[in-house]
Amino acid sequence: MSKYVAAIDLGTTKVATIVGEKSAGGIKIIAYSEFPSNGIKRGEVINIQKVLNALTPTIDSVNRQIEDEKFNLEEVYVGIAGQTIRCTSASNKKIRMFPHDIITENEVSGWTREMYNYSVNPGEKVLHVIPQSYNVDEHMYVSEAAGMIGKDIEAFFRLFVGRANAVKSCAEVIHRKGLKIQRMLLEPIASARAVITEEDMELGVAVVDIGGGTSDILIIEDNIVRHTAVIPFGGNSITEDIRQVCGVSFKDAEILKKQHGSCLSEYAQESKVINIPGRDGSTSKQISFKLLASVIEARVSEILATVAYEIEQSGFKGKLRSGVVITGGSSRINHIQILAKHILETEVRLAQPDTFCLMSTSVEEVFRPSCSTAVGLILKGFDVMDGIDMDTLSIPAPSVPKDEVVETNIFGEERTISTAPEDQKGNKQKTAPAKPKKKFKDLFKGKIGEIGDIFGTVDADDEA
Repeated sequence: MSKYVAAIDLGTTKVATIVGEKSAGGIKIIAYSEFPSNGIKRGEVINIQKVLNALTPTIDSVNRQIEDEKFNLEEVYVGIAGQTIRCTSASNKKIRMFPHDIITENEVSGWTREMYNYSVNPGEKVLHVIPQSYNVDEHMYVSEAAGMIGKDIEAFFRLFVGRANAVKSCAEVIHRKGLKIQRMLLEPIASARAVITEEDMELGVAVVDIGGGTSDILIIEDNIVRHTAVIPFGGNSITEDIRQVCGVSFKDAEILKKQHGSCLSEYAQESKVINIPGRDGSTSKQISFKLLASVIEARVSEILATVAYEIEQSGFKGKLRSGVVITGGSSRINHIQILAKHILETEVRLAQPDTFCLMSTSVEEVFRPSCSTAVGLILKGFDVMDGIDMDTLSIPAPSVPKDEVVETNIFGEERTISTAPEDQKGNKQKTAPAKPKKKFKDLFKGKIGEIGDIFGTVDADDEA
């Protein structure tokens, strides 16, 4: 008998509705639809009506794709993210009245539930609690207390904290569509579910999801989520930098990034340019590959340096034996893997949902890095349905991003396209520090020339 799970991914760049089916053969995606996002800023719902306007066509499309008359889109899993989500440590001390009784699973679960009432900053709430270890009398930092006996207990946790209003706004969108929230899940956890293996989780891995508005970091070691962080920069920040430095529209900047962008300026030839046709009689513009790569490299370096800092602060830098896994839409920028290896000083691989987590499906578009969160929501949904994973949030219903010039046309009329050298299979000597000391704008000095003090301006997704 088939089982269905539906999920909604509310992202800064796009909103998506997805449906998965589980049968004896495994899990497959049977419907997917996305639409350009509006009303979401750096992962948080800002304008409920604009988000509804973007979400509605995806729901209508999914309903048309499902042929099973018994299927009715009523309950959904929803991802929760945003730049204000943070991670902190806390502990819960207990003195047991009956120390010779065996500690039960229910007893341990009760200690965890109590942490949802942990005191946090005004306007915040504890979104998720993950046990880390336990002290049981003289036994220090054991991974599992259930089954032991003891009197003095100290349970250690990682708390994932976010703005209460952000959660309410997200829930409000779903309920205004007449849908029930089955669970809310942290998006970094969902993304990780779609792109890493059980071996990765055991050995230690950091998952970096570079989305449109933010970049999410999740660290897992010994099968336990250890740390998460949200960097308030993503693909839209890169595009905005290109727009300002190159003097083009945001749309053209996005095309430049996706079609011709590189994270390594040393691989780009200054003599090769991209020709952008003028509009309404205006003069065409030429952007050098070198300039474009320099802009992208600076911002991506900043993002990766922050990732390195978060890994360092987590205390797990030397314990990530599976290295770093990068996913998300901006992971497709050329040479990002090489740059990441230099800055993070560890093995790096790029990942997307694949047949290791899904059956072969006709909805091939979900096999993209930008769909990691959506697919992960489906997989986590089935985990919860099967009773094997409860790493989710229960959210109540709300009250009511010098040589010959060789030209390439950005709009597809290509004369010659430059081809960057091979990545040398990661054997290149490290040149980038783990955490650059220079500010973002300082990375351009001596490279681009006089571009003005533009880096104090807001990103595109900050604008009205």
